[in-house]
Amino acid sequence: MEQITVGLTGNPNCGKSCVFNSLTGAKQHVGNYPGVTVEKVEGWCEHKGYRIRIVDLPGTYSISAHSMDEKVARDFVLSDECDVIVNVIDSNNFERNLFLTTQLFELNKPLVAALNMYDVATKNGLEYDKEKIGTFLNGTAVSTVGNKGEGIKELLDAVVYEHNCRREFDNRINYGSDIEERLERLTCLISKEVTAGDEKKARYHALQLLQMDCDINEFGENAAKVAQEAISELNRMYGDNPHILMAEKRYGFISGLFEQTVRKTVEIRHDASDAIDKILLNRVLGLPIFFGMMYLVFKLTFWLGDPVMTVIENGFDLLKGFVNSAWPAGAEGPLQSLIVDGIIGGVGGVVVFLPNIIFLFLAIAVLEDSGYMARAAFLMDRIMKKIGLHGQSFIPMLIGFGCTVPAIMGTRILNERRSRLTTIMILPLISCGARLPIYALIIPAFFPKHLHGFMMWSMYVIGILLAIILAKVLRKTLFKGKNTVMLMELPPYRVPTLRSVFTHMWQKSWLYLKKAGTLILAISIILWAMTSYPKLPEEQTAGMVPKQAQAAELKHTAAGRIATTIEPATKLMGFDYKIGTALLGAFAAKEVFVAQMGIVNSLGDAGAESKPLREKLKEQYTPLQGFCIMLFCLISTPCVATVAICRKETQSWAFAMGQFIGLTVLAFVITAAVYQMGILIT
Repeated sequence: MEQITVGLTGNPNCGKSCVFNSLTGAKQHVGNYPGVTVEKVEGWCEHKGYRIRIVDLPGTYSISAHSMDEKVARDFVLSDECDVIVNVIDSNNFERNLFLTTQLFELNKPLVAALNMYDVATKNGLEYDKEKIGTFLNGTAVSTVGNKGEGIKELLDAVVYEHNCRREFDNRINYGSDIEERLERLTCLISKEVTAGDEKKARYHALQLLQMDCDINEFGENAAKVAQEAISELNRMYGDNPHILMAEKRYGFISGLFEQTVRKTVEIRHDASDAIDKILLNRVLGLPIFFGMMYLVFKLTFWLGDPVMTVIENGFDLLKGFVNSAWPAGAEGPLQSLIVDGIIGGVGGVVVFLPNIIFLFLAIAVLEDSGYMARAAFLMDRIMKKIGLHGQSFIPMLIGFGCTVPAIMGTRILNERRSRLTTIMILPLISCGARLPIYALIIPAFFPKHLHGFMMWSMYVIGILLAIILAKVLRKTLFKGKNTVMLMELPPYRVPTLRSVFTHMWQKSWLYLKKAGTLILAISIILWAMTSYPKLPEEQTAGMVPKQAQAAELKHTAAGRIATTIEPATKLMGFDYKIGTALLGAFAAKEVFVAQMGIVNSLGDAGAESKPLREKLKEQYTPLQGFCIMLFCLISTPCVATVAICRKETQSWAFAMGQFIGLTVLAFVITAAVYQMGILIT
């Protein structure tokens, strides 16, 4: 007869002994674990043709190995001897008991959750969705009343099922990008140190190292050094030890699981986070508070960023003037134009919006680190479900406010392929940081000051609404299918540390500056060349006024010829050939649109009094055209990097190119319709 060995675990006083007695009856044996004085109790029973050996492990609140009982329990459930883990949970103290459950969950072994004392919990007004609990834990959940023997047959059924169903395990709690990045590094190092067949446990051992749950030298000098550095870095960044930070994330997992699987007919929770959540997660107030908070963020972005931006803008104008005045008279030529128009005009036009980037990401870092952004995802869950997605899809969308590339990579948290593909397809509609310089250029140029925050907020809301509509269409057509249930984590609120907020803000701002100094600098030089060559023979501009000559020269260049060719189409959206050349550059990176507008509007300024780019745009275009530029840049095809990551994550050129072409066509149709209707109305 085949044998199944079960490790019976649980907190002290969860009724584990009663369950053990009901399972084994008189068939018990008492001894000691080898080398220690901890009592070892085991028994057995037969069920569905299996001899089931049940080892009653010491009651423990965790498997962190701080005491001998915890070490014995941990070693047994980690060993190959244990086929199935049965975690007995006191249903009346569900959240408290789940801390041990989260640790067992991460062991990636067959798991059965026995919700014990279920009769008392029901009387106390608690109702559990056992199917969802089992799904979230990648195992099975059953209800038991150990002292009455109720639910024991179902428990044994679940043990046999979990033993035979051969699940794929990759159970993990998301500890946030800072911890996950260090965990990944440690996991790779540990994988090389453990014996063959134990590689799957490498992440668990990495968790142990970061939590200081084992000898730091256990997995070699390299791993010890990396772990020590990671612990120190996280300590400096958050002002707390990693084990506290990770415990908070586990409680976030627990909170999410509780909110989604337990229905309370009697109010019993009264801690501070719950009290705040009563307002912020209120079914009526929650969403208006979220949108109001985002509006405030954008308002502050302009209010605080504008004065600094003006200083930087004036600085670049002074620099251009200095270069022009210092240039030897009569020696003006391509090199001067490259420095003034290509480099200062192009890169300077992008760098000038750094203050807006800094203040926006500072505000988002505060919201993220305080735990509010997880609530935003929870609030959006109801809306996301209506369009066929899960609230978890909102997490990559939130990342997408920074950059679409990591957002697409972030969709790996979605297990269901159709939901993941849908999320990937709609993510470019979320306004990324690269679009922010475009909004920051256009909005102050064409709209009154009191509307700056509102216009910025509108662009983000339009993107979200379009993403919702597109998701609904995709789920009804290309990606039909039922949604699987997924866990929403709700970490407790915490006051963000200055170091962590500034670290996150600086990381994103530095990436922006780095991009301006590398990719955008290179593209600016290429675009300067495309907008400067080939040169129009001087005799062809003879007799023209300066502005006419400048337009004729630009149209004669490589970029001008391309833009002139597509002008009949772009005109429908209200764009001229200058905007057309800038949009061509934006295919490489969105910020290049601003750089290119800076270049084409700087050409020919040498020696003349230079005006800020926003003033030049205001003289040439209307507010309707300004709005259409933002609309087209919001909806149109993502940058080259997004196409590449889409191809990598979907493993399909068809999806990548479908997204590229589809969004460009959609942007054209909507922008042209808005412009034409705007013309009719005005």
